[in-house]
Amino acid sequence: MAGTVRRKVVVNGEVQGVFFRDSTEQEARSRGVSGWVANRDDGAVEAVFEGDSDAVENMVEWCRSGPSSASVDSVESSDEEPGGLSGFEQR
Repeated sequence: MAGTVRRKVVVNGEVQGVFFRDSTEQEARSRGVSGWVANRDDGAVEAVFEGDSDAVENMVEWCRSGPSSASVDSVESSDEEPGGLSGFEQR
């Protein structure tokens, strides 16, 4: 798993009910990034991206705007130890 990284992001703003999870899944799959995305009770969206460092960084950057219907206020990002995830799912 050389070159594999994992990042956790929490996206705040108007990000629920605007197809953020669906769009995140499509974007991640198109980039070959594994992980998951979920709505949080506090109104944020949380995601974990694992894969090639450039692809993962592109996903984190994509989350700063999200789909056109979203209004992102902030993105918190942190590194995590890769866990060998495969595929991408909505939780």
